[in-house]
Parts: sequence; structure tokens; C-alpha cells
Amino acid sequence: MPEWGLAAIGGGAAGGALVLGAAIAWFVRVPDRVTATIMAFGAGVLISALAFDLVLEAEETSGLLLTSAAFLAGAVVYVAANLTLHRLGQRAKPGTAADSTGSGIAIGALLDGVPESAIIGLTAASSGALSIPLLVAVGISNVPEGLSSTAAMKASGRSRASVFRLWGTIGAVCAVSSLAGYFGLGALDEHARSVTQAVAAGAILAMICDTMIPDAFRRTGAFTGLAATVGFLGSFMLHVAV
Repeated sequence: MPEWGLAAIGGGAAGGALVLGAAIAWFVRVPDRVTATIMAFGAGVLISALAFDLVLEAEETSGLLLTSAAFLAGAVVYVAANLTLHRLGQRAKPGTAADSTGSGIAIGALLDGVPESAIIGLTAASSGALSIPLLVAVGISNVPEGLSSTAAMKASGRSRASVFRLWGTIGAVCAVSSLAGYFGLGALDEHARSVTQAVAAGAILAMICDTMIPDAFRRTGAFTGLAATVGFLGSFMLHVAV
């Protein structure tokens, strides 16, 4: 299979995890604590993947100073974008219930999903293969996002057709973002790619701390730390094994 095909599959799988979460929420009643535990586990998995599959590789290519600056810049950009969306009322604030409007959910999912999918495509271009730990991390973190958001939409009276049309569109955008990462970011030289990885890693870590962990803690309390630790360890073991 061509490398661009792998990138498309990876982005499609990441977006498909959102659709899977939506399907579970629509057809199965999942307790909030279960959803939150999965979210905390996914946060730990993502943190491990960022550390070992993005930041460490970027530092080996571009050095500590440039990698650190890019990592911090990514976090600043994400936080600034997130604060702007909060002011516009388009995204739920950290620690509160998920926004139940279609536009808010779409913007929030895209804000998280586009850089994640683009990096999946970039890693396919850089290494000629998908990063399994990163793909697993993104997939696990996306399932509870689709699940909790869809549960809120269902409770607000949204139709099944509109809900799945929304998530299907977002899933398709994730696949396209992965291809954009492959063809666009993959065309950069080695140092530019590593800096891009570090920027994305900083943005994703800021997202984890601003949204995933506070939302999980709100519903599971002290078990959040344990679930995140197990997720980190599992992803680290997968990284070493692969």
C-alpha cells in the first residue's frame, strides 16, 4: 500500500473513533464514570505518545532549545484559540459538561482532531509507516469525546441523522487532515518536520490538561490519576515493544 494510503487510513481511524463513540452513546447507556475513566486512560496514553513519539524524536533531530520553543509555542497557540472559543460561547469550559450545540461540538472536535490527524500523516511521511502508539492514543482519546458529546446532543433532542451526519463529517475532515499532513508537512525538510511535531505535541498536551483531565476528574475524582497512569504505562510498553 502507498504511504499516502496509510496516512488516509490512519486519519480515518482517528476520525472513526469519534463516530464509534457516538454510536455507543446513541445505542447504549454508558455510565458517566465509565466514560470519564476511559477519558483519563486516553489522556495517559496520549501523554506517553507525545513524549516518546513526537517530542523525543523532535529533540533528536532539532536539538533541545528549538524543540522546547516549538513545544511551548504549540501550547500557547492552543490556549489562545481555546480562550477565544470560550469567549464566543462555542466550547464548554474546562470542568463543565460538554457543550450540546452542534457548532460547539464540531469546533471543539476539529480543534483537537485536526492537529492530531495531521501528525499521523506526518509520521507516515517521515517513517513510511503509521506510528501505532500514536494512532492508538488518538483513537482511545477520541472515543470518549464522541461518546460524551453525543450523549449531550441526544438529551437535547437532536435527531439521530443529524448527529451521525455531524460526526461523519468530522471523521472525514480528520482523514483529509491526515493526507494534508502527509503531502504538506511531509514535503518539509527534516528539521521543519521535527519542529512541526513539537508544536503539535505542545498543543495536544495543553488540550489534555485543559479538557480531558478536568472533565474526567469532575466525574471520577481520585481514580483519574490511576487511570491516566495505567494509560501512560500501557502506551509506553507498546512503544518499547514496537
